[in-house]
Amino acid sequence: MIRTPLLLALLLGTSATGIALAADTPAPPAPRPVKLDTNGDGVIDRSEAAANPRLAAKFDELDKNKDGKLSRDELPRWKHGRRGGHGGPDAWMAKLDVNKDGRISREEAKADPRLAARFDQMDVNKDGYLDKADRELRMKHHRDAWFAAADTNKDGQLSKAEFDAAKGPMHGGPRDGMPPKPQR
Repeated sequence: MIRTPLLLALLLGTSATGIALAADTPAPPAPRPVKLDTNGDGVIDRSEAAANPRLAAKFDELDKNKDGKLSRDELPRWKHGRRGGHGGPDAWMAKLDVNKDGRISREEAKADPRLAARFDQMDVNKDGYLDKADRELRMKHHRDAWFAAADTNKDGQLSKAEFDAAKGPMHGGPRDGMPPKPQR
């Protein structure tokens, strides 16, 4: 009986020490753009950029300080922390928000034909603008619809069985991520 608490305390102590050491370990330095940086100097010059036609075509535009080299800061940023891309919904909104009022008017939306075509659908609160309030309202509607479909007995609560049945494909539920429709 005494061994179990002692063993548990020992395990917890060593786990906490490992976590503390991991937290103090500095992050590794950011990797250099190795594939294009053939001479290993940490920058990409025009001859190295020629290996990537898309990068070569935008070289002058990307070379902000006009030194004939692209530093890591000058390379385009990709979605989800990689290099290139648009940076998510806030960056997308900022690009279209010409007057910088934090929302996109119908007129500003015309700069993106796909957005202009869906403007009325996306303007959930019908105030004539697309903003964070619309995005939050869309998310709330989605959550409410998910809950209503998952609450098969319509008691306003999800039992464990209802929740488990409503899980998406990554968690063993229906393929489309929505709970099955209730039988009538």
